[in-house]
Amino acid sequence: MSRTGYVAFALLLCIMFIDTHVHFDRFVKDGSFPELLENAKEALVLEMVAIGGSAEANALSLKLAAAHPGRIFGCAGYDRDKATEDYDLSELGTFLANPLVKAVGETGLDYYYTAETATEQKKLFAENLELAAEFEKPVVVHTRDADEDTLALLTDYSKAWKGDPARLGVLHCFTREAAFARQVLDLGLMISFSGIVSFANAEPLRKVVQYVPDDRLLIETDSPYLAPVPMRGNRNEPAFVVHVAKQLAELKGCSVEFIANLTATNARSLFAL
Repeated sequence: MSRTGYVAFALLLCIMFIDTHVHFDRFVKDGSFPELLENAKEALVLEMVAIGGSAEANALSLKLAAAHPGRIFGCAGYDRDKATEDYDLSELGTFLANPLVKAVGETGLDYYYTAETATEQKKLFAENLELAAEFEKPVVVHTRDADEDTLALLTDYSKAWKGDPARLGVLHCFTREAAFARQVLDLGLMISFSGIVSFANAEPLRKVVQYVPDDRLLIETDSPYLAPVPMRGNRNEPAFVVHVAKQLAELKGCSVEFIANLTATNARSLFAL
């Protein structure tokens, strides 16, 4: 191998991506999970966060984290669609006591389709946030058309938080405007971008990228949803987080390698990986 080849190989070894938001349930059910893991490895997506949100998703997240230590990390929470159903906070507390579970989530508010359940959603979100503060585990937040209520509850959460101030949580799959981003950042949370940032109609969101400091930036796929350009039309998977990194690198005027390692470092810090 030439000297140039050795340098290139050494650089490759230093690159890794962490996909901070994956819903694995469909991949497990249809048998494509082993292929997904291999594709991720080939793309240098070496660590992934398995998202919870229901009793079933929480159990699967923990199961995968136990089966793939150091590669898949667990989350547990109750998401907004459970707000009008029965849920067991004591069971959630049991999950959060497990060291394999690194965060509470996903959880949050979504008034786009179900504004009529806003009261119930806020109650459930607040309960998740109380557990996050109690266990000192960061929260993975979903929000859509609920900026004011999301910020109000996160403000209360930030005041109750007694852990590392850099580990409050993350607004996942961020799609809002710069003003909202600044408010989220002021509270101390991180912001994660998904494949949406590469969509043709996402120019306003691409401008928001410039407002996010390097040490608050994360990347994700939100698999199996929202495949990025140039993979539109395919079912999303963790390997595609590389395309999100490429888009952010273009917007920030840096290398993909820099974004990969920066966001991996941030993810390790937030989730205590």
